[in-house]
Amino acid sequence: MSNAILDVNDKPSSGQLITLSFQHMFAMFGSTILVPQLVGLSPAIALLTSGIATIIFLLVTKFQVPAYLGSSFAFIAPILVAVNGLNEAGEAINPGNAMIGAVFVGLVYGIVSLVIWKSGYKWIMKLLPAIVVGPVIMVIGLGLSGVAVDMAMNITNADSGLKEYSFLHFSAALV
Repeated sequence: MSNAILDVNDKPSSGQLITLSFQHMFAMFGSTILVPQLVGLSPAIALLTSGIATIIFLLVTKFQVPAYLGSSFAFIAPILVAVNGLNEAGEAINPGNAMIGAVFVGLVYGIVSLVIWKSGYKWIMKLLPAIVVGPVIMVIGLGLSGVAVDMAMNITNADSGLKEYSFLHFSAALV
């Protein structure tokens, strides 16, 4: 038997709402700055744009869907290719290209959301059923697990530049 404080249809009290909001903010803050940190982009821009997107989302949904829109781990590989790749002439690609790509992805998301708003959501549930979405999320998570383990267990020595095992970092990651 579950000891849930709130059921799916329950509305939290003002005190619970504030507490849960801070909990969600702290949980999402780490992931929102981690993605740009991993790919070498500005975490400040990620925080600013996620805040603006969240406000727009809340206004559009008339505050009926409590959500925070943060960084997506799904875009780590394409951003790394855009940031670390080479063009046809063998020159390094400007990291700004990754940001431009992110803007275009946002525009595509906006267009898709307008289509869903006008036509309903059931067609997308048929196009992307849970049996498809679940494994995609698992592949993303498993693909990033090596990065998580490396970040949890190793630190770079400032003097030698070599990675060293850190029990402190590993124990903090376990908590």
